[in-house]
Amino acid sequence: MSRAGGTWVGARVPRNEDARLLTGRAQFVEDVEPPGALHVAFVRSDLPAGRLRSLDVESARAHPGVHAVFTAADLGPLLRPGAVLVPPPPLEGLVFHARTALPLVRERIRHQGEALAMIVAESRYVAEDAAQLVEADIEPLDPVVDLGRALDADAPRVHEDLPSNLAAHVRQAKGDYAAARARADLVLERRFSYDRGIGGAIENRAVVAEWDARADRLQVWDTTQAPIPVRNVVAAALGLSESQVRFVAPFVGGGFGPKIMFYAEEILVPWASIQLGRPVKWVEDRYENFFATTQERGQLHEAEIAVTREGRILGVRDLFIHDSGAYDPYGLTIPINTQCTLLGPYRVPNYESEFRVAFTNKPIVTPVRGAGRQHGVFVMERLLDLAARGLGLDPVEIRRRNVIGPDEFPYNHEIMYQDFAPLRYDSGSYEESLEETVRLVGYEETFPRERERVQTDGRAVGIGVVNYVEGTGIGPYEGARITVEPGGTVRLATGVGTQGQGHFTSFAQIVADAIGVTPSDVRVVTGDTSDFHWGTGTFASRGAVVAGNAIHAAAQSVREKILDHAAAALEVDPEDLELADGAARVRGAPDLSVDLGALALAANPLRGAVEPGTEPGLEATSYFGPPYGTTANGTHAVVVAVDPETAMVEILRYLVVHDCGTVINPTIVEGQIHGGVAAGIGNAFYEELVFDEFGGTSNASFMDYLLPTSTDVPAIETAHLETPSTLNPLGTKGVGEGGAIPVAAAFAQAVEDALADIAPGLEILDIPTSPRRLFELLQAHGERRSGPRAAPPAGVS
Repeated sequence: MSRAGGTWVGARVPRNEDARLLTGRAQFVEDVEPPGALHVAFVRSDLPAGRLRSLDVESARAHPGVHAVFTAADLGPLLRPGAVLVPPPPLEGLVFHARTALPLVRERIRHQGEALAMIVAESRYVAEDAAQLVEADIEPLDPVVDLGRALDADAPRVHEDLPSNLAAHVRQAKGDYAAARARADLVLERRFSYDRGIGGAIENRAVVAEWDARADRLQVWDTTQAPIPVRNVVAAALGLSESQVRFVAPFVGGGFGPKIMFYAEEILVPWASIQLGRPVKWVEDRYENFFATTQERGQLHEAEIAVTREGRILGVRDLFIHDSGAYDPYGLTIPINTQCTLLGPYRVPNYESEFRVAFTNKPIVTPVRGAGRQHGVFVMERLLDLAARGLGLDPVEIRRRNVIGPDEFPYNHEIMYQDFAPLRYDSGSYEESLEETVRLVGYEETFPRERERVQTDGRAVGIGVVNYVEGTGIGPYEGARITVEPGGTVRLATGVGTQGQGHFTSFAQIVADAIGVTPSDVRVVTGDTSDFHWGTGTFASRGAVVAGNAIHAAAQSVREKILDHAAAALEVDPEDLELADGAARVRGAPDLSVDLGALALAANPLRGAVEPGTEPGLEATSYFGPPYGTTANGTHAVVVAVDPETAMVEILRYLVVHDCGTVINPTIVEGQIHGGVAAGIGNAFYEELVFDEFGGTSNASFMDYLLPTSTDVPAIETAHLETPSTLNPLGTKGVGEGGAIPVAAAFAQAVEDALADIAPGLEILDIPTSPRRLFELLQAHGERRSGPRAAPPAGVS
C-alpha cells in the first residue's frame, strides 16, 4: 500500500502489536523466567493501624526451600522513606507535609497491606507457606477511616509527629467570589462525595531482577509506566550508576496510573537478587493488589454556584477534602487536577477553591485514570444541572450560555495547574462539540420518541449531556531516536512504556509519514532503558503529545539526511525528490531511485572520509518539551432506562464527541475512548471499596468488588472533531482519560431525568450511585414526599 505524500497520520492502520498479543508471543513480566530464579512472597499486615511490637521469622527461615527472610532490621541503609515523586507546585500559602513509607514496616503500621517481611524461596508456593509461619505481635491502634472526620481535633493521628492528619492545604482564587455571590439571582450549594476505587488492571504488578556479578550489571523487568525514572531511583538506592542498571517494561497489561508510582518492591526484589546472587521474581496476587497497589477517588466537596436569572455563571466556590491514604508520595497532583478541571469549558469569572488533604489509615492514593479530573467535572456539571432546574432552564441550554467560544482562545483561567504553569486552554471546540452531540443523540427530535417507546415496558428513560476539558500532554519532556538500518528496516526507540495504547502503531505512523515507508516497516522499541536513556513516562494522556512530537522531530531530521544523501547519489536537487515505498525517487521519474537500505549503508562507510560537519548513518535523536499542557475536550451523552422497583439501570445508548487535536489513528483513539467509558461506568455505578469500622477492606476480590463486564457496557458511538493544538508541530492532544472523566456526571443527570416524574426533586450527589445506593435514595425520597412538606433545598436563595 503506497501513500506517497505523507498521509499515514489520520489513517485507520491496523495495530502492529496485535499479532504478537493475539498469538501469545508478546512478553509480559510473568513470562520472564531466568534460570535458577527464586520467588518472593510478602508478609502483609491485616490491620490498618497498629504498632509492631515484635516479628518472629525463625520458623519461616527454617522452612525447607526458603533461602532468606528479610525484615526491616536486615535492610541497613535501604531502610529509609521513599522520595516524594511529584513535588507540589510553588503555590502561595502552600502547606504540605511529605510523608512516605519505609520499604518494610519497622514499627508503625499505617494501612492494611503494608509489608512486614519478605520471604525468598525456591517457589512461590514455598514462600507463601513460609509466610504463614511468621508471627507478628501487633498492638492495634484506633484507625482513621471516615474522611469526613479525619481532620477533627480529636481524631487519632496517622503520623504521630504531626499535630493533626492534615497533609496539605491549598487555596487558589481569581476574581471576587463574595461580590459575585452578592449580586447573583440564584445561589445554590450542595455537598458532593466521590468515593474510592481501584485501577483494576488485568495484569497485577510484577518485578523480576537478575544481578550479574561478573558484568557488574543489574537487569530488571518491571510492570512500570515509568521505566527510566524508576531505574534512576533503584540505581541510587542500591549505590549503582544508572548505566549499570537496565530496566525493561515489556508489554504491560494495563497501567491506568497506579503503575507510574514507585513501589518498595521495585527496590527490594533487585536488592534481594544482589544479596543472594540469584534471579528473584515477585508477582502480585489479586488480593494483594487491593492493598499494596495505590488507589484513587475519595473526596468530599462543599460547593456552590452563583448565577444570573438567565443562567450565566457569576462564580463558583468549592471547598473539599481529599483522602491521601496513609502517605502522600505523589504530591498534590490529584487534588490540583480536581481544583483546575472543575472550571471545565466554561467562563467562570470568579472562582474560589480551597482543599485540604487528609491522611487516613487506608491504602495510598495516587492517580487512576482521570486522576482527580472526574471529581471536578462531577461537581461543576451537577451544579449546572441543579442551577438549570432552579431557573427552569434546559440542562443543555444553561451549558450553551456559558461555554467558551472559539474566538476566546487561548483562554487563561489564571490559577496554577499541576504542570507548574497557569491553567491555559490552547484551543478547543466547546460549542461545536456540544451542538454536535445534541444533534447526533437526537436530543430535541428523536430522543423524545425513544423515551415514549421504552417507557411502555414500565421503565423510566432519561438522558444526560455533559461537557469536559481534559488537561493533557504535560512535560517535562520525552525523546526518541530513529535509525534507518542497512537492510532498510527503520528502528524507533523511545523512553515511554506501553500498556496497550497502540504506541507501536501510532508512533510508527508518524515515522512512516516522514520518511516514506509503511508503518509495518517501522520497528518500535519502548520502555527499555538500554535502548533509550532519557524520559519521564506514560501518564497524564501525554504519549502522543510529548513522545509523539519528539518522534516527529527525529523523523524530520532523518528525512533531511535521506534527502541529502539521495540527492548526492542521484545527482539531483533534494527538492526534486520524494520519499515513498522505502526509497528516494525523482519526482516524475520513479525509475531514478535509491532505496533507504542502500542509502543507510553508504552513509556509514568503512573506508574513506566523512564530509566535515556531517554525521555517519541515517539516524537522529530529538526531544520535545511543551511550554505547558494541551487541553482536549468533548461532550458525552447517555440514555438510560431505570427500573423504579429494583433501581437497576440499563444504558441504552452512549455517545462521545471529542476533540484531541490531530487524530493520528481514529481506530486507536476510539479504543481509548471505549475503554475510558467502560472505566467511567464502573466508577459511576458498580465499583465501590467498602471499608469496615476498623479500616479493613470488606470486598477485596472480584467476587465482591464489581467491575463492569461486556454485558454492562453498551456499544459506544464516537465522533471526531479536530482543533489542532498550537503548542506542538503535530497539533496533537491527549485522549487517554477523556473517556472516563465525565461519565459519572452524565450518568447522574440521565438517571435524575428518568426519575423526574416518579421522584421529582431527587438529587444524585454521591458517586458511586450503585443499585443499592439508588434504591436507598428512592426509598428516602418517597418517605420525604409522603411525610410533612419538605423545606426548600439548603443554600437556595
